[in-house]
This record gives sequence, C-alpha cells and structure tokens, in this order.
Amino acid sequence: MQRAEVQARLLANPKILMALAASCFAEGDAAGKSLTALGQYSAEERIAYLLLHLMRRIAARSVIREQRYPFPLRQQHIADAVGLTPVHVSRVLSLFRERGIVALSDGALQVGNLPELERIGSLN
Repeated sequence: MQRAEVQARLLANPKILMALAASCFAEGDAAGKSLTALGQYSAEERIAYLLLHLMRRIAARSVIREQRYPFPLRQQHIADAVGLTPVHVSRVLSLFRERGIVALSDGALQVGNLPELERIGSLN
C-alpha cells in the first residue's frame, strides 16, 4: 500500500488508528521487558520468561492440547533470543526437564509445572 492510501484509511476510520497505536505500545512494552530480562536475570529466568511469553502467544491461537504447545524453535533460536550459548540453553532445559517443569521434544513444549515456570520467569 502507498503511504497516502494508508493515511487516508486511518483518517477515515479512527478505530484502526487506535488499534495500531495500542499495538505499537504493547510491542514497545514487551521489548522493554525483554531487555530487562536479558540484562538483569539468570539463564533460568531468561529462558522461563521467553517460554512464558511464547506460550501466551501460542495460546492466543487456540492450538494447545493438554499443556502441550507446538514449539518449532531449536536451542540455537532460544540461545539467540536470550543471549546465551546453545550449550547453556541445553543445560537449563535439561534442568527444567529433570525438575518436571517443561520438556521440549518432537517440536512440542510439554509443560509439567506451570506455577513453577511462572515463578521462575516472572519479572518481579
């Protein structure tokens, strides 16, 4: 779409403009929280925060079955997202699996202990 066309549509329907503004605000807020998590929290907290964030987004699509979320990301993707090495991500995910919190396998994230994951991944 051309800029003029977008501007004309926004002027014609202020609800679209408000929705766009709300979306931009929400994205900015999420980015700020992610930066805080990267800068101040442990590896466990960073990974738990990322998993919770992605779980909320997946849940919005209504594709969850028995606390099992489609999860196509590999450990390298997680490492890149949270600023860790893939080896460190592997260690944390193994620890989470041993503690029964979450397990990643076959492109799915199985949540075994959501309250514990939320405790670890909260930014409080």
